[in-house]
Amino acid sequence: MRRGVVGGGAARARRLRGARGAAASAAGGARVDTGTQMADNSKTEDTASDSLEAAKNASNKKEKLADQVMQNPQALAALQERLDNTALTPSSYIDTFPKAVIRRIDALKKLQVKCAHIEAKFYEEVHDLERKYAALYQPLFDKRREFINGEAEPTDAEAEWHSENEEEEKLAGDLKNAMVIEEKAEETNVKGIPDFWFTIFRNVDMLSELVQEYDEPILKHLQDIKVKFSEPGQPMSFSLEFHFGPNDYFSNSVLTKTYKMKSEPDKTDPFSFEGPEIVDCEGCTIDWKKGKNVTVKTIKKKQKHKGRGTVRTITKQVPNDSFFNFFSPIKVSGDGESLDEDSEYTLAADFEIGHFFRERIVPRAVLYFTGEAIEDDDNFEEDEEGEEEELEGEEEGEEEEDAEGDPKV
Repeated sequence: MRRGVVGGGAARARRLRGARGAAASAAGGARVDTGTQMADNSKTEDTASDSLEAAKNASNKKEKLADQVMQNPQALAALQERLDNTALTPSSYIDTFPKAVIRRIDALKKLQVKCAHIEAKFYEEVHDLERKYAALYQPLFDKRREFINGEAEPTDAEAEWHSENEEEEKLAGDLKNAMVIEEKAEETNVKGIPDFWFTIFRNVDMLSELVQEYDEPILKHLQDIKVKFSEPGQPMSFSLEFHFGPNDYFSNSVLTKTYKMKSEPDKTDPFSFEGPEIVDCEGCTIDWKKGKNVTVKTIKKKQKHKGRGTVRTITKQVPNDSFFNFFSPIKVSGDGESLDEDSEYTLAADFEIGHFFRERIVPRAVLYFTGEAIEDDDNFEEDEEGEEEELEGEEEGEEEEDAEGDPKV
């Protein structure tokens, strides 16, 4: 019995010891955990201290930077300008208005769109006026063609011209009279005005850049350039007609280039409308005679057979730089597909050349032949530059005066 009791007590003691051991282990673990927690708390406090120190340092740096900016007038002015520009943008300014005011501004925009459509109609009527006056100019241009090509001779009245340099011409009059006999003896049968249009191409940089050496003999056969406007009721456009005499290069007597125009506001951006714009152009087929096509060149290329290793020479035609590529323009895609950057540039240059022919070359051909129109353009550009230089000089003079008047200097 006692053994049983003892045995039972021993078992209970083991259980108790086990419980105590578990409790002790738990307590020990608790002690370890508490120590770890205390270490972690210490680390946290150190980290917080470091963060506070870093924040203080950053704040001090910002304060120092602000002080430096405040002490630097140029930096302060640049900062102020940036703030002013940011604060005074039109969109942000308008956004500050009450809804009722913004509503009225929207109404003004709708009126502006209507104005753009009226402006488009105005330019359509201008196009009609151009067509009307082109018919009045044409008889004069026809007579010009006759004089250039030797189809007719001007009368004395038609040839009488009072130059601005009459005094110089009067001084040279005696010399001219003395040379009359010699001129008659050496006079040849010169027909019209030789190389009239070719000389214009050579004089105008925009055109001369397009002309290659092998283009020149062809352009010497150019007899006339005409501008034709679209008929009433047709889409707005104009065509350039290049009339050639018989030559050894192509059988066409006329080469044409048509520029299509649009005079209506863009539905997606109506406020961008500034008048008619060229939107596309069409050239023509040149019927080149055999071996005379200057827009292509033939190259020889060697090819090696992969299996047999034999080599053969083939000929291939590739595009060639020429003015006559003018009649094979890049086509604008009708499906809205955008062109690459080079194509966009080429097309823009093409439009500019077409507009220059229409507005300047054809109406004022004789002045581009003599170079007077080119000199006028150059003088105008020089005057503009001269004005800028004068203004800069005045500003510099004012600064010098201010410096001299400043007692600190």
